[in-house]
Amino acid sequence: MSRDGSTAPRQTLTIERIVAEGVALADSAGLDGLSMRTLAQLLGVVPMALYKHVANKDELLDGMVDRVWAEVEAPSPDLGWRDALHRRSVSLRDALLRHRWAVGMMEARLRPGLANLQQHNAMMGCLRRSGFSFRTTVHVTSVLDAYVYGFALQEKTLPFDTAEQSGEVAEQKLAATPPEFALHFPYLLEVVAELGRAGYDYDEEFMTGLDLILDGVERLRPGWATADGDRA
Repeated sequence: MSRDGSTAPRQTLTIERIVAEGVALADSAGLDGLSMRTLAQLLGVVPMALYKHVANKDELLDGMVDRVWAEVEAPSPDLGWRDALHRRSVSLRDALLRHRWAVGMMEARLRPGLANLQQHNAMMGCLRRSGFSFRTTVHVTSVLDAYVYGFALQEKTLPFDTAEQSGEVAEQKLAATPPEFALHFPYLLEVVAELGRAGYDYDEEFMTGLDLILDGVERLRPGWATADGDRA
């Protein structure tokens, strides 16, 4: 009902609305909280109304994952391969931070949607146009995806969200560490002590790791010059 007391027009139920509401529900309640019944209640319809647009929950998840892919910046042909892959990796991580339920699902759908296909085609095209061989292109795509997905999974599971919180956790661990720990595990103790002082900055660690990988990819590029002046 609107503010003037009249009845608000009922929104048309579409696949776009269903998927958008499904994403919002998963963002707030996780995949365990996502059910067709709950989704129907949020949309103000009976559950059977959903099945006129999606065959089942699995098809709904296909659409939800594709919607996350649509938020990722595809490698642009207007950029050099390194800048394009750097931006795509950062954008993919950002999307997974917004939709933590999607970690582990981005490559798992058997019926990839249009955004998914466009993303992967753009990734492969960026490297192939830059002179990388087919096999090297596959290797680079695999290692970059493994890094981004693995980092996002770590962010999802570690018991802190900020560098300050990680420092507090490290200080708690350090305070509970037996004295003999330093004799047997000096390097681990160094890590805990340093994290207690400076914290663990997700953004800094992600960017550092990404640059390390892209530096390695650079060595696979045709015509790359080594420090000795030899050509790769």
